Amino acid sequence: MADRPMGTQRYIKGQTLGEGTYGVVYKAVDSLTNRTVAVKKIRIGKYKEGVHVTALREIKLLRELKDPNIIEMIDVYPHKRNLHLVFEFMESDLEAVIRDRNIVLSAADIKSYMQMTLKGLAYCHKKWVLHRDLKPNNLLIASDGQLKLGDFGLARIFGSPDRQFTHQVFARWYRAPELLFGSKQYGAGVDIWAAACIFAELMLRRPFLQGSSDIDQLGKIFAALGTPKESQWPDMTCLPDYVEFQYCPAPSLRSLFPMATDDALDLISRMLAFDPKSRITAQQALEHRYFHSEPAPTRPELLSRPPPRPEGQSKPSEAPSSGGPIVLSPPTKSRRVMLPPGGVSGDVHLGQMEKGYMNNSETPMERFGLPMSSGTQILSRPKLNRNIVCKQGNSKQASKGEYQAWEKVSWACAGV
Repeated sequence: MADRPMGTQRYIKGQTLGEGTYGVVYKAVDSLTNRTVAVKKIRIGKYKEGVHVTALREIKLLRELKDPNIIEMIDVYPHKRNLHLVFEFMESDLEAVIRDRNIVLSAADIKSYMQMTLKGLAYCHKKWVLHRDLKPNNLLIASDGQLKLGDFGLARIFGSPDRQFTHQVFARWYRAPELLFGSKQYGAGVDIWAAACIFAELMLRRPFLQGSSDIDQLGKIFAALGTPKESQWPDMTCLPDYVEFQYCPAPSLRSLFPMATDDALDLISRMLAFDPKSRITAQQALEHRYFHSEPAPTRPELLSRPPPRPEGQSKPSEAPSSGGPIVLSPPTKSRRVMLPPGGVSGDVHLGQMEKGYMNNSETPMERFGLPMSSGTQILSRPKLNRNIVCKQGNSKQASKGEYQAWEKVSWACAGV
């Protein structure tokens, strides 16, 4: 009996689907099963050990996570100085669905996408895994309409009460407020916050909170949901990078999502609770009355899907915010936070802001506006500034070459 083909002999390479400094994704056919797959080639040896550790973590977790709503990793094989990860081929992603104006998303369609997202999250959290990079283009859609969580490069095991993580995770628009305030001890609530932002994006057909910097992101959150009081979030003032924002009352969620049902508003309000301890879990969200009321979730195979994204399609560069939030000095700390004229662009760390008072002649609503209002400009999606992590688990500042190594390949059509 002839030996079964392995590695490059088994997978017949096709067109390139995405390319970047981190690796290349191409379409291939499994010669054993005649199944179309996506092969992610990681360049080993070109960058330092942090990249290797990330790849190995992703491989380890995906070998253990087997669920209908999580991307399937079929095979792993080395070739020359590259590591190849073989995934099931996915036709599209949720970002493409949201952006396609030819697709009408009904209440039942939104409910279906959220149900599949939360099922995948609930399974991860049951296995004590945090995803930490949830966003629409990491929610992949198969040919049968099934939505699956992809890109586990930032995923980590959690549960140890004293374990600390980096707070520089998630793309900024989906980052929970405790992370923006520098928390290094967190749990499944950070994934739930990101899922709530995706829920809002499905209803609005545009990103919910489009901050241009970390401090601007907090301002957008507080303008949309109100500035939290200590009674709402007792641990807030103890966070490493906490700064006090001028009080802004919470507008009605109905004014932000006028077409949403009462059940949908109740669920998203529980997912967007400021205190992570009060935030609803993924399993509790699945049991919420929203998923058991009419209309029933659309069956995955009946969901409309966009055509595959053209190869080489680029995204516009990120535009700076037109303004910034008003920040007050916290009573327990002596630092004062001031934004330079015209707001702050880029990834600004709160603890590194210059001291001084801001002009408080404007309210937060006037200063930077709500991103949900009609005619609001949609900024391009921010890239995540990932720290390089050594084998010992210590973070270090990335050099230019190492930072480039973290730039992800676009997996929109590749299923990664």
